[in-house]
Amino acid sequence: MPRSTDLIHHAYLPPAEFEAPQVGVFKASTVIFPNVAAMRTREWMDKSAYTYGLHGTPTTFTLEERLATLEGGTHCLLTPSGLAAIAHVDFALLKTGDEVLIPDNAYAPNKSLAEGELARFGITHQVYDPLDVNDLAARINERTRLVWLEAAGSVTMEFPDLIALVQLCKARGVLCALDNTWGAGLAFNAFDLTPGQGAQGQPTLGVDLTIHALTKYPSGGGDVLMGSIVTRSDELARVLKLSHMRLGTGVGANDAEAVLRALPSLPLRYKAQDTAARTLAAWCASQPAFSQVLHPALSSAPGHAHWQQLCVTPNAPEGLAAGIFSVVMDARFTAQQVDAFCDALQLFKIGYSWGGPMSLVMPYSMASSRHRGTAHLKPGRVVRFCIGLEHVSDLQKDMARALNIADLHV
Repeated sequence: MPRSTDLIHHAYLPPAEFEAPQVGVFKASTVIFPNVAAMRTREWMDKSAYTYGLHGTPTTFTLEERLATLEGGTHCLLTPSGLAAIAHVDFALLKTGDEVLIPDNAYAPNKSLAEGELARFGITHQVYDPLDVNDLAARINERTRLVWLEAAGSVTMEFPDLIALVQLCKARGVLCALDNTWGAGLAFNAFDLTPGQGAQGQPTLGVDLTIHALTKYPSGGGDVLMGSIVTRSDELARVLKLSHMRLGTGVGANDAEAVLRALPSLPLRYKAQDTAARTLAAWCASQPAFSQVLHPALSSAPGHAHWQQLCVTPNAPEGLAAGIFSVVMDARFTAQQVDAFCDALQLFKIGYSWGGPMSLVMPYSMASSRHRGTAHLKPGRVVRFCIGLEHVSDLQKDMARALNIADLHV
């Protein structure tokens, strides 16, 4: 053969018996079939074979299976981001004339998606108070097809009565989807919200599906965008996979590799960031500049009892609570003073996202992002801290220094 052809169609195949700590990285659009019969009979949806790179490779199948195990599900799909996972659930399960209900403290782009693309497709939405089960009950109607849940809530960290909310959805025959990014599959099992079996041997309570921004804790480096959808339902998995095929929302092999490399250290990183966040949250509670500290593990935090109910277990007597908390600045401080405080921080960088090695800070005005009121919050601007892997004493010194530089004294 001419050399150019030989380089493409070389006969050598390496031996198959190879095992190493990390999963192999398989990059492919085209997948080669041995014959036409194999091309016509292969099935990718049950992960028994490969048909096209978009539908799965050994790398992405392995990541999906490990994530399903992490979250307590049986099926997993990968998406290009956490928001893409939310959008995929909406587009796969909703149609014109349907309605979706979203908690007021949900990840803001979830609400923006409903206000934009979903509305243009004739899908309506309502925003409910996540701390009031009766409010959700009053809003579920004959057009409601999906209820979004979030625990803890975005930015203000309220922990809802997740068990009661899921029970309500089940009683009304409405699907419920949980944004499980905060819990990371570790703080609680979204598919098993009650310990053991019921008194009459009834199945335990769980959400219908979860989404997870793998961008955060699972990737751990602040350099990957990816999301996942997990379910225990074979039928939901089928619907989601077929929609996934039609929409073509695949992920790159190198990004999948990065998440696979980070997963083994996920519990260690999550616990370390959780511990550091609690230390800093307790210190913030002693500072007059902060009128309220929002962290589910603090007894004063909204929804603390619900966090205890789910996240404190015999195996985790202190519970798990992620490495995030927010503070409400004293109402006497102006927006400019709060911004000056954030600018004065040196170790905390100003940036979105969380779960990586670097600590982040971001100021928020909740008045512009909440529809249902914030009576449980004290007046003042909110600042969110996302704790990285720096030494906690250095982070505390950075906060104290910034308070002095910004002259935030009460």
